[in-house]
Amino acid sequence: MKRSSLFLVLGLVAGLAGCGHPPPPEQTYDACEILEDNRSWWRALQRTEERWGVPTGVQLAILKQESSFNANARPARNRLLGIFPGRRPSSAYGYAQALDSTWDWYRRDTGRRGADRDNFRDAVDFIGWYASKSRQLSGIAPHDARNLYLSYHEGHTGYNQRTYQSKGWLMTVADRVAGDAARYNAQIDSCQRRLGRRFLLF
Repeated sequence: MKRSSLFLVLGLVAGLAGCGHPPPPEQTYDACEILEDNRSWWRALQRTEERWGVPTGVQLAILKQESSFNANARPARNRLLGIFPGRRPSSAYGYAQALDSTWDWYRRDTGRRGADRDNFRDAVDFIGWYASKSRQLSGIAPHDARNLYLSYHEGHTGYNQRTYQSKGWLMTVADRVAGDAARYNAQIDSCQRRLGRRFLLF
């Protein structure tokens, strides 16, 4: 291979590597540490809070539960005969683990047709939008992390029919999301001056 061609290939590889997503945080307990390492995330969370009224800690808690802040998260594949990888149980993908159908609804409803599930800013805007639908369709306040998560998981029809009441494991998860949201909100209150307060609308 000629030297010029080698440099071209190396340049393309470097460029593709630079377009990747940031790795998930090494720890997910401390919101201040997470956001100090990802200032663009902080700005995206603020935009969503300003646009949809969902506190930053609630947004973070849902992302933590759904994907552990992994842009490329997907449900694990089912196993055939306990060995061979089969189909995935759903089309959930990205930071917010949004389903294909729900993501399409979001893009149509907001006009954000170029939004991507593996883009942090788009994912948190999706969470804010879904919370606004939960308020309209199920009467859930935007700061009510527990019930927002239940409607997020079960869908609005399922939530309104209280399908979650027969799922003890889901109630436990929703309580954990609420606890994470409260902790994150308190942590952000303590370090907000360090992070900087900048509301930038879409």
